[in-house]
Amino acid sequence: MIERARSRLHDAGLRTVVGAHAEDAHGYLAGRDEDRAADIMAAFTNPDVAGIVCLRGGYGTPRLLDRLDYDVIARNPKVFVGYSDITALHLALTQRAGLVTFHGLMGLDLAARPATQAEADARFFTWEWFLRAVLRPEPLGPLPARAPWQAGPVHTVVPGTAAGPLAGGNLSLIANTLGTPYEIDTAGKILLIEEVSEAPYRIDRMLTQLRLAGKLDAAAGFIFAEWTDCQPEAGRPSLTLEQVLADIIVPLGKPAVAGLAAGHGPGRLTLPLGAQVRLEAPPGDSGPPRVMVVEPGVVD
Repeated sequence: MIERARSRLHDAGLRTVVGAHAEDAHGYLAGRDEDRAADIMAAFTNPDVAGIVCLRGGYGTPRLLDRLDYDVIARNPKVFVGYSDITALHLALTQRAGLVTFHGLMGLDLAARPATQAEADARFFTWEWFLRAVLRPEPLGPLPARAPWQAGPVHTVVPGTAAGPLAGGNLSLIANTLGTPYEIDTAGKILLIEEVSEAPYRIDRMLTQLRLAGKLDAAAGFIFAEWTDCQPEAGRPSLTLEQVLADIIVPLGKPAVAGLAAGHGPGRLTLPLGAQVRLEAPPGDSGPPRVMVVEPGVVD
């Protein structure tokens, strides 16, 4: 996987350095905590490294948060890209080091070998939006309302207009950091949420936890990305995900949209967390919502 990912990056004219412990394993973790943290710090302090692309998600990034030196990282800002379990690192790097980080493509995406035209289209979409986000010092502008693999476009959950820095990522990791020094700051922000392999009742529980912690009230608006493999469990009574949002999100009265291509689907957008985003969610059949990134994630 590593060599295929490197080859893809080399094709774009990017040189690569692989972390010393990138191929380690420690049970269900990608190596021991001290080694994984050391690789992250080595990448941030290496003057020849301009960006860090995580290889994959999984489990265990919260174990690294108190092992990183955020003052050193703040003095050595880099592009940092990943999603899923990487959400915990996004939260910490944004809040403790003041970085804009990128919710998007990982090495696993780069290494994938498409078997169908649909998979090839998803890979192309992911690659193009990655390059736009991390190599061009300009705002991404309006995001696509529908990706090639999606059955329908982004739609309004709660109408209205909101703007603020983008924050968030995977719901489980956001909830996991509550009550720690690294818990998400949602004040005045557009909260991005996605999830994979969680039944509606568990999504309900995590959203309720965020509500009770004041995180939903503090947000300016919401972008619900893809819910992948989040169907009700067979043989059990369940609310739909739409009903969960109707019960928890709609009463807040804050602008909200759902369906953005930024999750565990076949492909994904790369989005700058910490950059300014504008959300326009018209009511009813007044037109499709618009999500616009109005601030660049990188500078010259």
